[in-house]
Amino acid sequence: MAKSILHTAESRGMTNQGWIHSRHTFSFGGYYDAEKIHFGALRVINDDMIAPGKGFGSHPHSNMEIISIPLDGELYHKDSLNVESVIKPGHIQVMSAGDGIFHSEYNKRRDCSLKMIQIWIMPKVQGAKARYEQMEYSIKEDDFTELISPDLHDDSMWVYQDVWFYLGHIHEGRSLNYFLKNTKENGVYIFMIDGETDINGKKLTTRDGIGLWEISEIKITASRESRFLLMEIPMH
Repeated sequence: MAKSILHTAESRGMTNQGWIHSRHTFSFGGYYDAEKIHFGALRVINDDMIAPGKGFGSHPHSNMEIISIPLDGELYHKDSLNVESVIKPGHIQVMSAGDGIFHSEYNKRRDCSLKMIQIWIMPKVQGAKARYEQMEYSIKEDDFTELISPDLHDDSMWVYQDVWFYLGHIHEGRSLNYFLKNTKENGVYIFMIDGETDINGKKLTTRDGIGLWEISEIKITASRESRFLLMEIPMH
């Protein structure tokens, strides 16, 4: 029997340090909820707004897949792999922390805030070689745009975990169906960027999230034009 858990935007944790305002779908930093530690291999969804010219100084990570998706503004990235880059809306960044990496990230703009979604995935192997990758994408209308896949090809990126990431877009009154790649081991988490949808009978609005498992198919219908992230994730 299909199972689901709904995380409303209002139920998320919050960090506000002046220069950064962040909402946390799952426990993170000073926010802890024993019922919201992770969803399968999905560990973090942070909805960040960073003040002009501000950001994180150099700090370490290991054994985590870190995915950053700017929604507005420009993200400056520098790391111990000698990577220095800027990502903007329409780009996605993957950093496999693996055996250890230091990085810093800042809002490159001094005239506007940076808005971004950062997602952490627990890897299937420990101590893998640290790596960095970024990709530009074009969103497909009324369709899924594949961003990450374990099936290596030129149209998407990969992480050290068997996950599929899609950016979904639907106009009002239209529907999309998603069929799981692995119905025995995987679940799906959907995070609404904006809009309003019905997902298997449950209403979601901007920044709501829903996890579904023990399921083979998901139907998403938009009551307003909507964008969302859909992540198929191992549950074990």
